Amino acid sequence: MPHPLVLQLRFTRSEFKRALARVTEADAKKRIMPMNSMSWTIGHLAWQEQRYFIYFPTGQYLLPELQEKYAFGSPHSTPSMKEMWTAWRKVTRAADKWLDTLTTKKLLQFVELDGKKTNRVYGNLLQRVIYHYWYHTGENIAVRKMLGHTGFGYFVGNIDGKAPYTRE
Repeated sequence: MPHPLVLQLRFTRSEFKRALARVTEADAKKRIMPMNSMSWTIGHLAWQEQRYFIYFPTGQYLLPELQEKYAFGSPHSTPSMKEMWTAWRKVTRAADKWLDTLTTKKLLQFVELDGKKTNRVYGNLLQRVIYHYWYHTGENIAVRKMLGHTGFGYFVGNIDGKAPYTRE
């Protein structure tokens, strides 16, 4: 069974996807300043998962273009939502293989880059990704409301049924 924090990440991902359900390609590319386009946020979160859950543990980038175009501080863009979902799915499937191996002991380990220990532990990175998803979920809902979208439900959804508190 995956670590409880991994289960929370998976629920958070599902809420992120739910917040973008039925968004058209055209609307996903719109940018309402100063917010990001919805399609950009998909690429940005794929970048973060790739960086933390693929690159940090292995030293390899699955999709190097994510690092170039969607990293923190990169210029905003309005990519294809379809292309971003394809990249996101590829990254999250690969990340899940590593995430499924996590234990409390591993979550308390310091991340090493280029053979040097950093000041971050994997558990903090996992929490950072979860919180980052919620930030962009809210941002995307705000953009949708400004575009006149309705009927996308309440957030947080069925956490009691899909991701209840589970002790380690």
